[in-house]
Amino acid sequence: MPERKMPQPKNSEDIKFQDELRLRVMRVLEENPEASQRQIASELNVSLGGVNYCLKALVDRGLVKLGNFAKSDRKIGYAYFLTAEGVAEKAKITARFLKRKMAEYEQLLKEIEQLESEMKSTDTATLENQ
Repeated sequence: MPERKMPQPKNSEDIKFQDELRLRVMRVLEENPEASQRQIASELNVSLGGVNYCLKALVDRGLVKLGNFAKSDRKIGYAYFLTAEGVAEKAKITARFLKRKMAEYEQLLKEIEQLESEMKSTDTATLENQ
């Protein structure tokens, strides 16, 4: 079977979204390998089809291993386990995610400082005109 690849991102926002989705899915699986695709989709607030596609790509890339377990007397469920490669990839994605979020945080701090400065200037000008 050919390896399933995530769709090629069209821009940096798509890359960020795919990275974040993979990270979020892998985090859920690490906590609860027996979570169903429906449960994962609900928890992450993404479509069931998106989770299905992501999981298949993770399995095809060898980052997640699919196993069976008995849910009850009559039903077989699936469990998704991160492989050693999956753990390593999750660490890489986490590092990229953290770097991006720290940059966003720094930018947000600058914007807050600028807004506070503008508010002080506005307050001072308002007081002087009264």
